[in-house]
Amino acid sequence: MPALAQRDWSKVEVKATKVAGTVYMLTGAGGNIGVCVGEDGVVIVDDQFAPLAPKIKEALKAISDKPLKFIINTHYHGDHTGSNEVFGREAPIVAQENVRKRLKSGTKFGTRETPPAPKDALPVVTFENNVTIHVNGEDIRAVHFPNGHTDGDAVIYFQQSNVVHMGDDFFNGLFPIIDIENGGGVKGMIRNVDKVLTTLPDDVKVIPGHGPLSDKNGLRQFVEMLRGTSTVVEAGIKEGKTLERLKAEKVLEPWNATWGAGGVKTESYLETLFNDLSRK
Repeated sequence: MPALAQRDWSKVEVKATKVAGTVYMLTGAGGNIGVCVGEDGVVIVDDQFAPLAPKIKEALKAISDKPLKFIINTHYHGDHTGSNEVFGREAPIVAQENVRKRLKSGTKFGTRETPPAPKDALPVVTFENNVTIHVNGEDIRAVHFPNGHTDGDAVIYFQQSNVVHMGDDFFNGLFPIIDIENGGGVKGMIRNVDKVLTTLPDDVKVIPGHGPLSDKNGLRQFVEMLRGTSTVVEAGIKEGKTLERLKAEKVLEPWNATWGAGGVKTESYLETLFNDLSRK
């Protein structure tokens, strides 16, 4: 996530794409937003950065004139919860318990320290394992998948529309960020995605945390990349190789062309894997 002060928010376009049934996806800057619309109102999954809240509101109005009913957070990171304070004044925020804890206490992630979030930005409904919101003829099910991207990840199932929002347990066409300081880990991410795949029908539409709209096959390719890259790094660690040696040997080169062109550079992802898999 680049430093917010350096962003020119005026250049960001928030665009809506119809996914299926009641569900749309909004893209802009930061995590993809899931939207469910119908006669009961609007439900959003994640809300990007605070400076984009007016553009997000405009995009929502173009889809539906109904009021906001719920905001669901897939995890605590600011590119998914930054507009919580704005939208939290309009509707209740729902999230896994650890999301509220981390937003309330403030966090450290890499070199970035995030101060405690204001009261309006905090989830007011939290769950440990799962919760279902019944709205717009849709059963929207938020399920906790622990210790993947963070310790508070939720995957959101729009049951009737046959859509799933993976949050940052899925970076489509990109190496992932894994927040090992706040409960994340590559093995947990692999376990989570494998488990989600067993629950999905073949014709499901999959909204990733980052990257273009995808499907079950795209999610499968992502977890195979996670498995392959972590296996090769773990083998190097067992042989006593240092991070510098693994970088010099370009152990992730087979995946670089497909996955390394996006936000997370190959060397940075290698570093994350090394730090994660060499933890005692």
